[in-house]
Amino acid sequence: MIRTLKWLSVVSTLGMIFVLLGGALVTKTGSGMGCGASWPLCNGQLLPSNITPELVIELSHRLVSGIMGVVVLALSVISWIVAGHKREVKFLAFMSSFFLLLQALIGAAAVIWNQSDFILATHFGISLISFTAVFLLMLLIFEIDKKFDASSLVIQKKHRFEIYAITLFTLVVVYTGALVRHAEASMVCGDWPFCTNASPFAFGAYSFDQWIQMGHRLFASILFIWTILLFIKIMTNYRKNRVMFWGSITTILLISLQVFFGAMIIFSMLNLGIALLHAFVVTCYFSMLSYFVLLASRCKGN
Repeated sequence: MIRTLKWLSVVSTLGMIFVLLGGALVTKTGSGMGCGASWPLCNGQLLPSNITPELVIELSHRLVSGIMGVVVLALSVISWIVAGHKREVKFLAFMSSFFLLLQALIGAAAVIWNQSDFILATHFGISLISFTAVFLLMLLIFEIDKKFDASSLVIQKKHRFEIYAITLFTLVVVYTGALVRHAEASMVCGDWPFCTNASPFAFGAYSFDQWIQMGHRLFASILFIWTILLFIKIMTNYRKNRVMFWGSITTILLISLQVFFGAMIIFSMLNLGIALLHAFVVTCYFSMLSYFVLLASRCKGN
């Protein structure tokens, strides 16, 4: 049963990556209404007759999400039964299924009732939380923390709170990034990092779309600087711990890639491949921070 659970957790994690990237692909290609205002059917049909690229993208995303919903539910139930004695397993099992279901409901509501950009922007963040819960559940099943001997790790209280805070702030950055795309504000500024359409100091001259774009850039820059500062603190205080050492290096590399791909989206005029890499990297970054949260929640320290 344990071996089955391990394989199921790996399949669930890989599958959730496709769910995340599929959702990003739907958004970035404008395929959200590829099946019309119909859900779960496509244009009111089980087998649609008028095939378009948008329909294929949207319908594929629905199929993958539906399949992964069943797989993740199975993972949650089996892990609850088999590994429920482990700390956090029951909580993560619930979170993974709950947020995947919530993601599906918001997607359905967007199709049927045509939600506002501010509501639609929550979709990616909810998918991100669901993926992270599955990812952490997989780590617990494989006991990755014991492999890296994190059980003896002691994180100071001030650093634990900082890890919690930067993880929550990352969700804010993710939300603003999703809002940029849903509000079709990706190219309202023709340059990077400032907005050449207006003076960087004349904020009153910005349009609403430019405010959305520059607001995301501001939050992203804060996150980048904050990650560097956290990296320095970890290297100063926890360098001898392998999981903190390599985890912090991975995190700083991921946030650097995220900034790079964010700039390249502008310079490449919304290249689809780069945009999907942008979504993938922030998923990995948030997952790494969430693992730090898991470790911090187990630690004791002043």
